[in-house]
Amino acid sequence: MGRPGAADDVSHRIRCRCGKVSGAVAEPHTAIRAVCHCVDCRAYAVHLGSERAALDAEGGTDIVATQARHVTFDAGAGQLACVSLSPKGLLRWYAACCNTPIANTPRDWRFAYVGLVHTALATPLEASFPRVQMHVNASHLASKPPSRGWRGTAALLGLMRRLVGSRLTGRYRTTPFFTPAGKPVVDVSVLSREERERATRAAAGASGDYRR
Repeated sequence: MGRPGAADDVSHRIRCRCGKVSGAVAEPHTAIRAVCHCVDCRAYAVHLGSERAALDAEGGTDIVATQARHVTFDAGAGQLACVSLSPKGLLRWYAACCNTPIANTPRDWRFAYVGLVHTALATPLEASFPRVQMHVNASHLASKPPSRGWRGTAALLGLMRRLVGSRLTGRYRTTPFFTPAGKPVVDVSVLSREERERATRAAAGASGDYRR
């Protein structure tokens, strides 16, 4: 489910804060958009020192979900770095030059999902992507986020169908985040238990507007 009227050949720019890393995401009309309120996303932003840029007033992260094959980097790929909050956690990609959060991917490249963090996407997002279609991990919020109902569910099912298609056809192999052998293109830094607990405490204990 995409933005009405979007053309198949349109792409949306990817850019870190300092500009050293840049690229594009193709077929943005096939992406979906969600705000994640989980403590791990908040801890990740805190670990990078990017919580003011990455998190909204309620600690949510605006994420554009698409297929990894739609993402390309045309400059600064050597600045890509990767961290994981735990030995089995998501791979969280960022620009080492300025600690801009860029994307989240599963550890298994055969599941070709990538969640692009809004901090690395040109604004306004609505120029290419739909409005926010769902809020996830939001049960702890004092005020309930607006629901998109069946539209959000339909968009999620559509993305899952496309991801399964990539798995079956082998198109998952086209990705800037993994080598042809299925290994991350850079070494993954896994947080120590102390580092993760410190970031998680800071994320869980924070309140109010993260962007102050």
